[in-house]
Amino acid sequence: MTGIPKEIQVSYSEIAHAVDKSISKIEEAILQALEKTPPELSADIYRTGIYLAGGGSMLRGLDKRISMRTKLPVHIAEDPLRAVARGAGIALKNIHRFPFLLKS
Repeated sequence: MTGIPKEIQVSYSEIAHAVDKSISKIEEAILQALEKTPPELSADIYRTGIYLAGGGSMLRGLDKRISMRTKLPVHIAEDPLRAVARGAGIALKNIHRFPFLLKS
């Protein structure tokens, strides 16, 4: 039987359930990174908050969920889909300032 595929409707709650484990891993990674962050950088993070970038940052409620878990303000970058590429470009232009990026 050939033809047009059937349409399947998926609810927001079904999607949220499907990505819950992945988001939990992201939360844990953020908390671990905060624990390892030097005090001088931690002060900036606690003052300005966390900025999310990339397509995943556009998941509805992700910023609020991470904020609740970390007790920090969480912001979504302006134009999050391009923010990662722009940041990578800046890092490459200034690679001499980021020697830790070259470590294997």
